[in-house]
Amino acid sequence: RTRNRRNTTIMLLEVPYKKGDTVSIKLVSGEEVVARIEAINDTSFKLHKPLTLMQGPKGVVLGSFMMTADPLKDITLPKTSVMVIAECEKSTSKKYIEVTTGIQTLS
Repeated sequence: RTRNRRNTTIMLLEVPYKKGDTVSIKLVSGEEVVARIEAINDTSFKLHKPLTLMQGPKGVVLGSFMMTADPLKDITLPKTSVMVIAECEKSTSKKYIEVTTGIQTLS
């Protein structure tokens, strides 16, 4: 909250996530998805290159969220499928960028 010159209380609304944010999403099915938000509306998230956590030979890796879907196309995820959404942890966010773009990020 903040007060303006007329001493009127104004509510400041913070939008927690926006287009371009890399987020971790826990689905009601238990899967965890890492993706970049392309759009948000009242009922769904439009996600760019969603990846899921998978067990690899040397530990946890990021792999395709949907094996048979075109990996270059965005997907629409209904909000009813989401249990939790959070800002992606820094090292996971860097790994997501490396996997989806081929760009190596600096530590």
